[in-house]
Amino acid sequence: MNLLPLFLAVAEEDNFRAAADRLGVTRSAVSQGVRRLEDTFGTALVIRTTRSVHLTEAGERLREALSQPISDITTALDQVAAEDEPRGLLRVAVTSIAERFLSGPLIASFAQTYPRVTIDVTVTDEEFDIVAAGFDAGVRLGEVIEQDMIAVPLTGNQREMAVAAPSYLTTHGAPAHPRDLVHHRCIGWRPAPNVAPHRWEFEENGVPFDVAVEPQITTNDLRFMLRSALCGAGITFATEDTFQPYVETGQLVPLLQDFLPPFPGFFLYFPQRHNMSPKLRALIDHVRQWQ
Repeated sequence: MNLLPLFLAVAEEDNFRAAADRLGVTRSAVSQGVRRLEDTFGTALVIRTTRSVHLTEAGERLREALSQPISDITTALDQVAAEDEPRGLLRVAVTSIAERFLSGPLIASFAQTYPRVTIDVTVTDEEFDIVAAGFDAGVRLGEVIEQDMIAVPLTGNQREMAVAAPSYLTTHGAPAHPRDLVHHRCIGWRPAPNVAPHRWEFEENGVPFDVAVEPQITTNDLRFMLRSALCGAGITFATEDTFQPYVETGQLVPLLQDFLPPFPGFFLYFPQRHNMSPKLRALIDHVRQWQ
């Protein structure tokens, strides 16, 4: 079977089954054909998950090459096959609470090491299929990553932390138990306007429970939440990494520590790929070295 028309069918249909029906072959034949083509070029052309199929950057270049006059196709194919240095656009979807990834040094050092890679970081707390949306990878807490993804630790275990400024505690006192939070001014977080504020999760004697605080201030911006707490507006709640620098300087005071156990932290995640692109492999290696 000519593998280039097979690849083009997959590229145009965005679906192995639809491409197989169009070509009159089995889905397995399409999948194996794409795999053989990827082995020929030495790079991934298609990202596959249980939910979607999406072209990689190299796959997009191949599709564009196949639309060119026949005299230009050989040169274009050589360019696709020559991808052995990290380069091109690397798109990453990152949750807003992944402080380690978003703080700056990790990505700054990656950009300096790989000057031919262009990094596009989208900060979002929406849960969606990163492959269907055209992202190379994502960063989330481990507990919410889909089972068919590969996950590389970005941090060790995390803890939630409730904090307040000394000025707030001087005026209002500190809660002794999470249930006391309903009597305090709280600063809450929500991912979107039509979503209820995040419930604050605790544990007592090994039994998890949550508290539905009624925040006086609610936001989807972690920085605004932090700044409001620093100004003494109330008690707020997020991952330890968010608050630790301010706790160390005494600008914020940790509360209810005995009720906040550790949990799995943040991971860089991505679909399992045959012939992974050099740009993504470089990011994975960089994250592993950063720990």
